[in-house]
Amino acid sequence: MHKVENLKIWDKSIELVKKVYSLVSELPKDEKFGLTSQIKRSSVSIPSNIAEGAGRNSQKEFKHFMSIANGSAYELQTQLIMVVELNLIDKEKVQPIIDLCIEVQKMNYSFQKSLIKTELNTQY
Repeated sequence: MHKVENLKIWDKSIELVKKVYSLVSELPKDEKFGLTSQIKRSSVSIPSNIAEGAGRNSQKEFKHFMSIANGSAYELQTQLIMVVELNLIDKEKVQPIIDLCIEVQKMNYSFQKSLIKTELNTQY
C-alpha cells in the first residue's frame, strides 16, 4: 500500500482536475449533459483510480488501477481535442490542459514501469 498524498502523479492529476473544472465552466450550457459531464468524469477518474490502486494489497493490483487511470487520461485528452475541433473553446485555452494531461500520462507510464521493477525484485 502506498500513501496517496505522497504520490506526485496523484498531486498532478488533482491539479489537472481543477484546471478541467475551470475550463468546462466556459462550455455552452447545452453541453451540460454531454461533453461537460463526460470531461468531468474522465478527469476525476484519473486521481480516483490512482487512489484506489494505492489502497490495494499488491503491486499488480496497483498497476491495474494505474492502467485504468491512464486510459482515462487518454479519454480526457481526446475530449479536450474535441472541444477545440468543435470550436467550443479556443485552442489557446485548452492546449495547456492538454499538455498537463500528456504530462500525467508520461508520469503514469514511468510509475507503472517502476511498479513492474519493484514487483520483479520482490519475486526473486
